[in-house]
Amino acid sequence: MNHISKLPQVQLSIFAKMTALANKYKAINLSQGFPNFKSDSKLIDLVSQAMRSGYNQYAPMPGILPLREAIANKLGRLYNSTYNPETEITITSGATQAIYSIISAFVKQNDEVVIFKPAYDSYEPTTQLNGGIVVPIQLIAPYYKIDWNVVKQKVNDKTKMIIINTPQNPSATIFSEQDMLQLQKITRNTNIIILSDEVYEHIIFDNEKHESVCLFPDLKSRSFLVASFGKTFHNTGWKMGYCCAPKVLMEEFRKAHQFTVFSVIHPIQIALAEYLKEPNHYLEIPQFYQNKRDLLTELLEGSKFTILPSKGTYFMLLDYSKITNEKDVNFAERLTKEYGIASIPLSVFNDNHLDQKVLRFCFAKTEDTLKESAEILNKI
Repeated sequence: MNHISKLPQVQLSIFAKMTALANKYKAINLSQGFPNFKSDSKLIDLVSQAMRSGYNQYAPMPGILPLREAIANKLGRLYNSTYNPETEITITSGATQAIYSIISAFVKQNDEVVIFKPAYDSYEPTTQLNGGIVVPIQLIAPYYKIDWNVVKQKVNDKTKMIIINTPQNPSATIFSEQDMLQLQKITRNTNIIILSDEVYEHIIFDNEKHESVCLFPDLKSRSFLVASFGKTFHNTGWKMGYCCAPKVLMEEFRKAHQFTVFSVIHPIQIALAEYLKEPNHYLEIPQFYQNKRDLLTELLEGSKFTILPSKGTYFMLLDYSKITNEKDVNFAERLTKEYGIASIPLSVFNDNHLDQKVLRFCFAKTEDTLKESAEILNKI
């Protein structure tokens, strides 16, 4: 069979590659972003209870109403923002499915989509699959600040969407209030849609405030807010997320959503609706992960790596330029094979694979794993 690939440049993801390498060499896996500790047993019991109670058939296409109501209550409590649970909130099979369906519902042939790099790796291929043109804006280590004058220059009549991610994976940075106000100013009185990837909204440090898109009225009117239960409650394998948007946008989203997954696993929705009734289940998350960040930071103080600021997410970036001039992909592979610790090279997320000698390490791990990892890194 002969065919022309729609994604000729796309290969196996770096996450799959590094995890496979970690497994082969029995390395500590700080590459892929998932915890190595258990979810709350109460939440697992609630899922089991829901299964035993018979919630094992299709859930409603947009998600069960009690869960959508619980999400609306959470957003009201955290951001004093209102979304109608019946028409403006949809439960998705993880945040990545939400992102895929949003882009598929709105991006047409030759529409331009602005992406800030380093960027989560689903944004670009999904845009390309739908005939869109990616307009990358490269951010520079160590602070990855956005020059909004550059954004103004990139935005034009062809701009259909701007994708933002705060807290940002993989850079571990956050958008400030001024960032959001600049974005709001640039997009006011346009037809530009904002896709705001906020899956790490509860993993933000040093008493910083999460600047959700829903805090800014004009941005909210043109935005999708995408979030993840998997990131928040330590169960990424459940692939549970949701998105919120004004009714006129959500109606179009659901047209794509219903033919992508139709509905999301029913018993987990039942469990989450109950679990969200206790706000501390998500309010305690920032300190929980800050303790891990601070521990790893302290343990690495004597290493030859330069620790870049981690303002949010459960990732830490380490600059290795004082150690070697190797390409980051090669160095990451060598660390896995020779030292037994796996990370992610940041160049794979950058425009034209810009190599700034930075690796990403996941600290959503047990204290013992972090101590063992630091012992290895301190020897390099």
